[in-house]
Amino acid sequence: MNKKIIVVAGGTGNLGGRIVKALLDKGTEVRVLVRSTSDNEKISHLKRMGAKIIPLDMTNEQEISSACSGASCVVSALAGLEDVVIETQKTLLDGAILAGVPRFIPSDYSLDFTKFTHGENRNLDFRRTFHQYLDSTSISATTIFNGAFMDMLTNEIPMIIFKKKLVLYWGNADHKMGFTTLDDTATFTANVALDESTPRYLRIAGDQISPREIREVMNELSGQKFRLLRTGSLRLLSLLIKITKIIAPGKTEIYPAWQGMQYMRNMMDKRATLQNTDNNRYQDIKWKSVKYLLSKHEIV
Repeated sequence: MNKKIIVVAGGTGNLGGRIVKALLDKGTEVRVLVRSTSDNEKISHLKRMGAKIIPLDMTNEQEISSACSGASCVVSALAGLEDVVIETQKTLLDGAILAGVPRFIPSDYSLDFTKFTHGENRNLDFRRTFHQYLDSTSISATTIFNGAFMDMLTNEIPMIIFKKKLVLYWGNADHKMGFTTLDDTATFTANVALDESTPRYLRIAGDQISPREIREVMNELSGQKFRLLRTGSLRLLSLLIKITKIIAPGKTEIYPAWQGMQYMRNMMDKRATLQNTDNNRYQDIKWKSVKYLLSKHEIV
């Protein structure tokens, strides 16, 4: 029996590399599309893992089509601004369709932005715009919504202030947010890539937890008392986003300060609440909780 061939774009990135590893662990033939400017050290690491590296021009539909020949799914883990998320992904998609690839997983990996409107989150707007093009094609696509990456709780997401023993939040302290680790998201994505009967959308959350519950976890793990501090309402956060965009526009940055603020606003919005998840679709994932993740982090 021949191995399934999965093509991964963005395989040198943090999530993309984990997706490649998860696919290789399942005995899959993995082709990783890389630009000439890609990090050589990361490429060498992917080669050592067993991936087939295909250098090409990501703006050339024909080259992409040749690289995708015989593949059963193309997985995008591309990250960037409009030129990457919309334009490069369009070319990647067109190349996949030209090669006759039946399935495509777009680079979404976020909270469920179908519940929000245009203008609330710039980076999610890029993905929504790409979906309009994606859904106009004949390819079978599956989007994976994983909430926020749990790993970011220990650094990028300004919620747990370890040294000050604070848990900061906007809005409602009892609102549950969805988090999934990078590794669990990658494993789920690998399963989806190999699954020939997936729906248009799949939703996962390794944990759903409120700011108040995060404080309780921190108290338990540290043996110290963390305080819960409400920094303001979501309306105030929206005002601060507008001000920050004027003071520090950062239009050419992928993650300017106000972009993180937009994502925090979405996370704390009741529209982001997951009523049901697809966590049980595959049985090989032992979902990591926020408590588990934080237990591996140096608390103070």
